[in-house]
Amino acid sequence: MKSILCYGDSNTFGSNPAGLPVRHPYSVRWPGRLQALLGEEFLVIEEGMGGRTTVWDDPLEPGRRGLDFLPVALQSHRPLDLVILSLGTNDCKTIFHASPRAITRGMQCLMDTVRRFSYGPGVPVPEILIISPIHMGPKVADSVFGVFDEESARKAEQLAPLYEQLARQYCCGFLDGAKYGFPGPDQLHMTAEGHKALAEAVAGKVKEMLGERKS
Repeated sequence: MKSILCYGDSNTFGSNPAGLPVRHPYSVRWPGRLQALLGEEFLVIEEGMGGRTTVWDDPLEPGRRGLDFLPVALQSHRPLDLVILSLGTNDCKTIFHASPRAITRGMQCLMDTVRRFSYGPGVPVPEILIISPIHMGPKVADSVFGVFDEESARKAEQLAPLYEQLARQYCCGFLDGAKYGFPGPDQLHMTAEGHKALAEAVAGKVKEMLGERKS
């Protein structure tokens, strides 16, 4: 069995843009759909948290710094064949004043953590797949979140080419999340249709990346 860790934010957690229920069912969320698509030869581990950033500490939502918890997840779920990193949306919050290149550096820190982590004797370093964020809705500045503006939306749209360049540099996999997922009425979180499309794209990429790798 090949193990896949899905490490992301609220769109990995499955926050429902319609509000109720607050979370999409497991069978709707993209990690759950990915599990169904890949079958019993794979174990998909869902690790999503609303508000999670790459490296930034949020005083309004403490405990969301992705760099802090990633080593815990790697230790808890090893051995892993693939780590999927799907972060960047929350890095675009107005409070951080982070440029797209700085956000990309944050993603790079996570990738370095995966590469350099001490997995133990005989345990291989997992492959990495990075997914750039979906785009925000046109009215995100007026959304209930109150921490995004038009500039946040522009930053999110600029991340895909920078993430893709980073993936090439690290010889890792890359997917542009905005090609598959799209925000619902809350301007930030994916609809069920977006989760389905993203899961199908990720499944194809996983098979491409791990097809020749022995369990």
